[in-house]
Amino acid sequence: MRRVACIDIGTVTARLAVADEEGERVSRLAKTSTICNLGQDVDRTRRLATDAMQRVFACCREYVASAGAAGAEGICCTMTSAARDAENSAELVAALRSLGLEPEVIPGKVEGALTFLGVAQNFGGKRILVADNGGGSTELACGVLRDGVLDLGFVESTNVGCRRITDKFLSGDEPPSKADLAAAHEFAASLFETAIERGGLRASGAAGNAGADDNAPERLVVCGGTVTTLVALDLALEPYDSSRVHLATLSREKVAELEALLASKTVEERAAMAGIQPKRAPVILGGAVAIDELLAQTGFEELTVSESDLLFGLSLAAATALPGTEGEKSPVGWKPTMRPVAKVG
Repeated sequence: MRRVACIDIGTVTARLAVADEEGERVSRLAKTSTICNLGQDVDRTRRLATDAMQRVFACCREYVASAGAAGAEGICCTMTSAARDAENSAELVAALRSLGLEPEVIPGKVEGALTFLGVAQNFGGKRILVADNGGGSTELACGVLRDGVLDLGFVESTNVGCRRITDKFLSGDEPPSKADLAAAHEFAASLFETAIERGGLRASGAAGNAGADDNAPERLVVCGGTVTTLVALDLALEPYDSSRVHLATLSREKVAELEALLASKTVEERAAMAGIQPKRAPVILGGAVAIDELLAQTGFEELTVSESDLLFGLSLAAATALPGTEGEKSPVGWKPTMRPVAKVG
């Protein structure tokens, strides 16, 4: 048995997973998530803010120490939408290297494939559409995992994320005006519609996709902090209980209801609601807009929530990148760069 640690640095959160690998089986032991808001102002400035990078560095320093304490043999680190968009990402990469990490700014298609790999473990043999709704982007991946073989027919990253929508349309009036909310919906709808049409991702039997379609996804599965928070909000979960969130379903009607509730509140009022982390309150409405439009544009009447996401997919890929596994093929055709876990003082 070999133990690996994986860090994923997103636009809103930085996360750590520690997993055990034995043969072809990988089991996740622990997952930690910290809201760092790396993507603050990136949509406007195209630069990572100094204080945002400092928050991420401090968080990752703790993560490396945790990985060492857990006995991880190797550690990898990925960076996603905010780092892709920012022109000064190299500054953060250089700082993180001092912790013994080798951060990799991964393309949206790799991000989508890793997420699909993690999610599909619960849906073997079913053609599913996976949407990873993050702070700066939403990755759409459609395919099937059958007998351990991944068949991905479509992977695309769209610039629809809770932080991006908030910064563009919802950072003014509190509660937001109807006009700003409508503009946010129009933005998300236009980007989703283009990708969904290109990938043939509409639900079988949905308007505009009448009749049986063997390539149409059977189910929409969504992961990310927004959708898990919407479930937690709906159930008033305090504290958060992942066993009640993972594989829960949300109807389109329920998402619209929760969005309307959030839109009627100020950020301060949202932060006080059961099920919402205070640091997520500023961006949760933008995320709800994205989820609502995702359902509208795909034609699904409900979605399934997954907590097995990019981090789990990354753990599966990491198991093929440890020393001595050079001949092993990664399930997604890409391997992270693993480093021994450094001791940090």
